[in-house]
Amino acid sequence: MKTVPLGATDLAVPNVTLGVMRIGDKTDEEIRTLVRTARDAGIDFFDHAAVYGGALHGAEERFADALRLTPSERAEVTLQTKAGIDPAFGYDSSYEHLVASVDASLRALRTDYLDVLLIHRPDALVEPAEVARAFDDLEAAGKVRAFGVSNHTPLQIELLKTAVRQPLVVNQLQLSLTHAPIIAQGVAANMAGLDQSAVIDGGGVLDYCRIHRITVQAWSPFQAGFFTGPFLGSPEYPELNAVIDRLAKQYGVPAIAIATAWITRHPAQMQVVLGTTTPERVAGAAQGSDVPLTRAEWYELFKAAGHQVP
Repeated sequence: MKTVPLGATDLAVPNVTLGVMRIGDKTDEEIRTLVRTARDAGIDFFDHAAVYGGALHGAEERFADALRLTPSERAEVTLQTKAGIDPAFGYDSSYEHLVASVDASLRALRTDYLDVLLIHRPDALVEPAEVARAFDDLEAAGKVRAFGVSNHTPLQIELLKTAVRQPLVVNQLQLSLTHAPIIAQGVAANMAGLDQSAVIDGGGVLDYCRIHRITVQAWSPFQAGFFTGPFLGSPEYPELNAVIDRLAKQYGVPAIAIATAWITRHPAQMQVVLGTTTPERVAGAAQGSDVPLTRAEWYELFKAAGHQVP
């Protein structure tokens, strides 16, 4: 398992991490098997959110109940969670909400600290000074060690940085072979009449993150679109799956590993966030971390996924 730097911190983390949004209805033994498989594959980074698991903090609670981590076991893993969504009405990055959400996450996860806290979605009513005060208090209390965002554009990050003094070390963004606007629009920049060239993420978010040493975490790495189902094995993507299957055979790995490798091959040193609860898929996807796709293979996959290289 290869590692990547976590933003501007000194932490080296695996370039594949396990997201646990779907463990709410799993038994303790199923959760332990899933986590054990991840650990055996070299994954010690676990991604949570307050809204995962059906009820608020449900997935965090199930994770902690199933694992019952000792202090030494807790020190061996990296726990990340997200705050800032109120299911009752929308997004809330107020001081009160962020602090209360972190406190609830700590109780649910049965831990004294979070390694990383992300603001889950951009809040149209954000007050950067309130976010900064929350981050300062959480850091001073030893409750959060590093901070970041999710689904934020470059200017939304710059707005937060007008008040927030901590480095924002992560930006979690949707990315897969078939859902790749953060890469594809740059390839086709300034091509009039080509939909792929349209700027829909605030402009160059991947390049921005590379410049500012913000680690991009790729969520839904096997989804065809925005929660539209997987592209692997889908009859809607015959050309792409033919290339994936050929490369999987060539490298001696399952097809899911090639989908992972396409992301980890990118020089941005991104983390792939696995959302599956199937241990075999976790183990297979993790193998992609060590698949050394060539430039020709990377671009072949890119074009087979429907993207243009003008």
